[in-house]
Amino acid sequence: RPIVLLNIAIGIAVMTLCLLMQTWLLIFVFRYYVRHTDLLNNPSVWASVLVISVVMFLLVIGNLAQIAIWGLLFLWLEEFQDFSGAFYHSAVNFATLGYGDHVMSPANRLLGPLEAVNGVLMIGVSTATLMSAVQDAMKRIIKQRRIRK
Repeated sequence: RPIVLLNIAIGIAVMTLCLLMQTWLLIFVFRYYVRHTDLLNNPSVWASVLVISVVMFLLVIGNLAQIAIWGLLFLWLEEFQDFSGAFYHSAVNFATLGYGDHVMSPANRLLGPLEAVNGVLMIGVSTATLMSAVQDAMKRIIKQRRIRK
């Protein structure tokens, strides 16, 4: 039981770090989006596609950074010999794929599902952010096209 509690404590600490990172990223993405409303207030779809693409790229980079944090934890716990294996395993957990081709030791196995919970939440936040940006951009395009008619 002490190992289980330690895994939960480590998992919650890393989840908190990822949440803080995601919050910072959302603030950064929001500021980027607001700074580029001039492009969004354009009847052309392509200007909005550019802004939305950057938003999506930043969100993906943020999720990859969180995967890397979990991978570094697995490497530090000596579950993997190299970062590429740890990163791959982390990505499988974060995305909730659960291939099972790499299994961690019983002492740290609980960290996999904790990372999966973290991944579901953070990918969900990224998806919601992206969809909000897409909806706002589409409303702006429609408004500009109506004004120009």
